[in-house]
Amino acid sequence: MDDATNNREAIAEELQSVVGALVRRMRSASPARRISLSQLSILKRLDREGPATVADLARADKIRHQTVAVAVSALEDRGLLRRTPDPDDQRRKRLHITDAGRDLLSERREAGYGHLAELIAARLTPAEQRQLAASLPVLGKLLD
Repeated sequence: MDDATNNREAIAEELQSVVGALVRRMRSASPARRISLSQLSILKRLDREGPATVADLARADKIRHQTVAVAVSALEDRGLLRRTPDPDDQRRKRLHITDAGRDLLSERREAGYGHLAELIAARLTPAEQRQLAASLPVLGKLLD
């Protein structure tokens, strides 16, 4: 391997470590309401994009239909989402986030984002904050 390949691999390893640690820190600052990352992802997507089917969610997150179906059942049992018949195909069900689901997302956002914003203000200089802000679009390209 050449130096560039080794450097890319080192960057990838460090990025995974840092992002993982940030996610764990934000989760620890959030309210302790037992919810998996996949369940949280489903709620966020429904909140952001509106009603969807299990198949839609599985395609969007590139995960198995059965995995989404299990997570959806747990969320429905907790009253965080509800199913309604699809107006175009009565055999299919559309999933909608409930007010309780929105409340949970709001609590998590406020606690997690607030904590992270405090860390940014306390630990990063203004120049480092600008550098962090400038890096976000670059990191976003890794998601496409």
